[in-house]
Amino acid sequence: MDRNIIHQQFLNRFGGAEGSFYMAPGRINLIGEHTDYNGGFVFPGAVSQGIMAEVRPNGTRWVRAYAIDLKHYCEFDIDDDQGPESVHFRYIYGVVRLLMANGVKVEGFDAVYAGDVPIAAGMSSSAALECCFGMALNDLFQGNLDRMQLALIGQAAEHNFVGVKCGIMDQFISMHGRAGSLVCLDCRSGEFEYLPWRPKDYRLVLINSCVKHELVGSPYNDRRNSCERVAQTLGIESLRDCNWDMLNKVKEKVSEEDYMRARYVVGEVDRVMEVKAALQRDDYETVGQQMYLTHEGLSKDYEVSCEEIDFLVDEARRHGVTGSRIMGGGFGGCTINLVRNEIYDSFVTEVPLAFKEKFGVECQVIPVVIGDGAKKLFKI
Repeated sequence: MDRNIIHQQFLNRFGGAEGSFYMAPGRINLIGEHTDYNGGFVFPGAVSQGIMAEVRPNGTRWVRAYAIDLKHYCEFDIDDDQGPESVHFRYIYGVVRLLMANGVKVEGFDAVYAGDVPIAAGMSSSAALECCFGMALNDLFQGNLDRMQLALIGQAAEHNFVGVKCGIMDQFISMHGRAGSLVCLDCRSGEFEYLPWRPKDYRLVLINSCVKHELVGSPYNDRRNSCERVAQTLGIESLRDCNWDMLNKVKEKVSEEDYMRARYVVGEVDRVMEVKAALQRDDYETVGQQMYLTHEGLSKDYEVSCEEIDFLVDEARRHGVTGSRIMGGGFGGCTINLVRNEIYDSFVTEVPLAFKEKFGVECQVIPVVIGDGAKKLFKI
């Protein structure tokens, strides 16, 4: 992200005084996929890639916003109950409306923004967008909401104004990230613990398949509904409270598909705890083994992988990568890979070549640097 490019576009479109700059990151998730909306545990970290915006109040009740990457401009009245039709700008509209509902006296503003977190790659570009504007508007209009409240507003914007029933993980880590640390988050209680991420002999790297997944109106919500049906059959709040004995007792009472979804979640809750314990003793081989098991569950039981992603995981295993799995909501996007330093260069060189030979398209190597959460930046 180039702040000067954003500022020049801002001046070209709106003129006048400069605005204030804000940034919110995307994220990786080491393990704990599709457990957040089941009340379980996740293990995310904020990344250096994110969304950056220049924002300035304009003294009206209108928002004027330009997305540089999409080359898309939008205006909307913040008092309009319907909001813009564009799905992309409904993320911003939803944040505005929910901030207002929470007592922040939002007025009209001008904004130009851009990002370097790949869209539809499972790195939560949508949460970065929500949290960037949540942070900006809470600051500019003197709201007193804390980071968790802003994260919850971002999540509610996605639920109520876009239609994706996401868990809290993405918005939480975009607001709470800390450089050099991953976070073990209890998605039910909101309690969290920072764990240092400074492995000496390993690196994290994403391989973006560049298969674009669309979660709005997709099977993502169907997976959540399956989990909720099994929990209801068990008479529990969420699958966080389910163990193997409980699940097997209701196997004949739920559909085969719902049972498979629940089987994955119960196993994933266990795997997150295994990884937490392994990290505390610097056992990265166990971390990697659990990552492979997670991918197997996501591919076979949760059925959110695809041919391209499975190929990338198979290639990782063939190259001797310590751990690899699909990351994010699924249906495309990235694999996250835990790679020993001595094979890193050959892995990131050879796998893209094999992928292009197999599918005829380029995949993208994205090195991971664990960074900070949303923040206000110094002006130019």
